[in-house]
Amino acid sequence: MAGVMTAQAPCVILNEPQLAENIGAVARVMANFGLSDLRLVRPRDGWPQTRAWASASGADWPLDGARVCETLRGAVADLRLVLATTARPREAMLPVVTPREAGTRLAAAAADGWPAGLLFGGERAGLETADIALCHAIVTIPVDPRFHSLNLAQAVAITAYEWRLTQDSGPPPRFEPGPEPADQAAVHGFYEQLEGELEAAGFFHPPEKRASMVRNLRVAFGRAALSDQEVRTLRGVVTALAKGRGRVLAKLAAANAGAPPPEGDAD
Repeated sequence: MAGVMTAQAPCVILNEPQLAENIGAVARVMANFGLSDLRLVRPRDGWPQTRAWASASGADWPLDGARVCETLRGAVADLRLVLATTARPREAMLPVVTPREAGTRLAAAAADGWPAGLLFGGERAGLETADIALCHAIVTIPVDPRFHSLNLAQAVAITAYEWRLTQDSGPPPRFEPGPEPADQAAVHGFYEQLEGELEAAGFFHPPEKRASMVRNLRVAFGRAALSDQEVRTLRGVVTALAKGRGRVLAKLAAANAGAPPPEGDAD
C-alpha cells in the first residue's frame, strides 16, 4: 500500500491521456514515490481500462481511486498550486522551474495545507497554451535539446522523485547499515601478520623503502574501514598464501637435494 508521507502529497493530472498502458505506468511510479491522487481529463478510450491495471504491476490504488473529469478546469478547481510539465515553449508568461524547484514549491504548499497538483499533457501533443494558462508555473525537465521527448511515465517519475526528496531524502529503512569497523587491535594484528609474511617473501626491497611501503599498505587498508569478518578473512588469505609458499620452498629444497617432493605436491 502507499507509503506514509509527512505532508499532503500533490495530485497527478493527466490531460487527455491516450494509452491505458501509459496510465498504468504512471500509477506505478506514483506508488513508488508516495503519490495516490490520480485525475484523468477526458481519457481517449474512456475509463476504466483493464490494460491500465495490468501495466501498473500491482500499484492499483491510484487507479482504483482515479477521478475522471470532463474538463481540465474541473480537475484543478480545488487546487491552490498547479504546475504544468512541458518541454515545449508556449506563449504563457509563467515562471519556468526545474523538477527540483517544483519539488520545493510543492513541499512549501503542502506545509501551508494547500492542495497542489502536477499537470501532464497527452502523449501526442502535450499541453496547449490554454491548459498552461490554468497553472501557476511551468516545470521543464533539463533533457538534451537534441531529443526532448519523454515518455509520460518517465516525466511523472522525475517530478515525483523530486517531490519525494523533499519529504524523505534518506535511504529506505530496509537497507541496514554496514558492519562496524574492526577495532584497531584486530586491524594491527592483521598488519603485523601481513607484513611479517611479506618480509619473509622478500617483498620489501630495497630495505630502505620498507617504511614507506608499509605505510602505503596500511593507508590502503585503512581506507577500507575493515570489519571484524573482513579482517578474519584477510588473515585467512595471508595464512593460505604463506602455507603455499612454504610448500613451494619445500618442494624446491627437495628437488635440489634429489629427494622426493613432500607428499601431495607431486606433479
